[in-house]
Amino acid sequence: MTAETIRILLAEDEHLIRGALVALLALEEDLSVVAQAATGAETLARTRAVRPDVVVLDLQLPDTDGVSVARTLHEELPGCRTMIVTGHGRPGHLKRALSAGVRGFLPKTVSAEVLAQAVRTVHRGGRYVDPQLAAEAISAGDSPLTPREADVLELAAEDMPMEELARRASLSPGTVRNYLSSAAAKLGAANRHEAVRIARRHGWI
Repeated sequence: MTAETIRILLAEDEHLIRGALVALLALEEDLSVVAQAATGAETLARTRAVRPDVVVLDLQLPDTDGVSVARTLHEELPGCRTMIVTGHGRPGHLKRALSAGVRGFLPKTVSAEVLAQAVRTVHRGGRYVDPQLAAEAISAGDSPLTPREADVLELAAEDMPMEELARRASLSPGTVRNYLSSAAAKLGAANRHEAVRIARRHGWI
């Protein structure tokens, strides 16, 4: 490993994909995957231990999402760069990631060459965002939902009984209904199921 080598931690819960990404990055002389993780908690623990230059995160990890992990890492280790590689590239996800300090955001369909270049760009302090996702994010506009409305709507997507939804949200059933009603009204939806579909289509939940 030379002094110029960029040290990477790769967080991806699907073993086959993680193995493929590690193999692709290993082909680049200036890149080295020094640690791997399959969950958000594992990512945080290993990043604190090995202090990589760049953390490449999947957007959806089993115990949390990549944006939340990135936000925590930036608070604790400001010198650590983060980027997200995802199969769920929605405009709302991109905006959340950028607001959390993520420097790179690209789909899993990119070539190995593009991925390697993105890692280098992010390491240098630059930003790499997939052009198509960037264009979609601009045209989609900002989410009309408050963070609490988005949280409740995301729980509603699991189609659980109102009492369970309220318990999970640590709110009263009446308050949950108010949030869902407000979210549906803002999205022009007839009910919470339609509201979930609209919000998901735009990547707002």
